Amino acid sequence: MMILEEIAKQVKECTKCKLYLTRKNAVPGEGNPNAEIMLIGEAPGANEDEEGRPFVGAAGKLLTELLSSIGLSRKDVFITNLVKCRPPSNRDPEEDEILACSPYLDEQIKAIKPKIIITLGKHSTTYILGKIGIKVKSISSVRSKFFTWNYEGTTISVFPTYHPAAALYNPSLRDELFSDFKKISERLNSKTFTLDYFLKNNGSGNKK
Repeated sequence: MMILEEIAKQVKECTKCKLYLTRKNAVPGEGNPNAEIMLIGEAPGANEDEEGRPFVGAAGKLLTELLSSIGLSRKDVFITNLVKCRPPSNRDPEEDEILACSPYLDEQIKAIKPKIIITLGKHSTTYILGKIGIKVKSISSVRSKFFTWNYEGTTISVFPTYHPAAALYNPSLRDELFSDFKKISERLNSKTFTLDYFLKNNGSGNKK
């Protein structure tokens, strides 16, 4: 199993798809290597491409507010994207780009072993839920629900919600996002959830 630093190095040197030709910086992700919560967006935007860090633009500011609303900071979680390089003009990532880049995400999940994965938007939701045989017609059809994923000996709760950028264009989604994050907090702090996670991982749920 690769450690996060090794994965990040490979991402920064990656030439597996055409996005390396137009990127300024690849964006591996950042945060707590022992995070209980992992957030997965779609792909870097212009600000992220400039800085080499995930969610540093307007959507990132809202994400920071969402985390703060449940008593968390960016240092408490791990934040990344399905595709690690910015698609030109912020277009949707294409299938060949997802195919080339997603193994890095798989390795990050394997290294971190989070309790909860929050998928932000349709692309990351479609990818992760596809691993447990769930087809995503729309983000609204699966949003705000917990799905159980048994991955590499770890039981993970997958929680899809809107991408913060969507709330910038449609302010009515803002309240729904805050409501979703409150539900995540309740789940994470549930004694039943904590015990269940511990038992399903043969007593090895505490990685810290």
